[in-house]
Amino acid sequence: MKMSAVFIALLLAGCASKPAPPSWQPDAKDALDAFADDYLRGSTGAANANFARARRETASTGRADLVAQVELVRCAVLAASLEFDDCPGFAALSSDALPQQRAYAAYLAGRWEGLDVAALPEQHRPVVGTGSIAGMTDPLAKLVAAGALFKAGRMSPGDMQVATEMASSQGWRRPLLMWLGVAQKRAEAGGDMVAVERIKRRIALASGQN
Repeated sequence: MKMSAVFIALLLAGCASKPAPPSWQPDAKDALDAFADDYLRGSTGAANANFARARRETASTGRADLVAQVELVRCAVLAASLEFDDCPGFAALSSDALPQQRAYAAYLAGRWEGLDVAALPEQHRPVVGTGSIAGMTDPLAKLVAAGALFKAGRMSPGDMQVATEMASSQGWRRPLLMWLGVAQKRAEAGGDMVAVERIKRRIALASGQN
């Protein structure tokens, strides 16, 4: 899986120029791609190892903004999986991060009051205004936006279903199980036991229990 260009734009800023870019740039990109794919598929150990490699390669530059971008990748992938930990790695670097990076971190954390929407990646700007992931085409960006909407308390039932099926179509077990868990709770709250049992069967299948 290729990471969205939103996440790696800073890391690859010099890759198109000649002479060839320094080795840390493609190495960091490859590690970030692998981290995202492993994490979304549920391979936590491999994901952690690849993230550590990406951070190590980027930290060799001594540039806080580049390392902050790597940390934002992690935050975004967790948000896509409905997992939120306040992004401690980014928080430690936030004073030296770019304004655009701080805006994106706030967006992921659901802190949308006073958010500088213009500073967000272009494909995420409409999400704040519309409260919807409709129109987004990149699978990972769409799930990241869904996670941000969920965290902000603005997620619609329709978009929940879209996010669930997007995770399913990509074979991303971790976010799929999280979104199915949300759907199960909604069905239970609504007393729809037929839906609850259907969702439970799907959860069992996705988690390898059947």
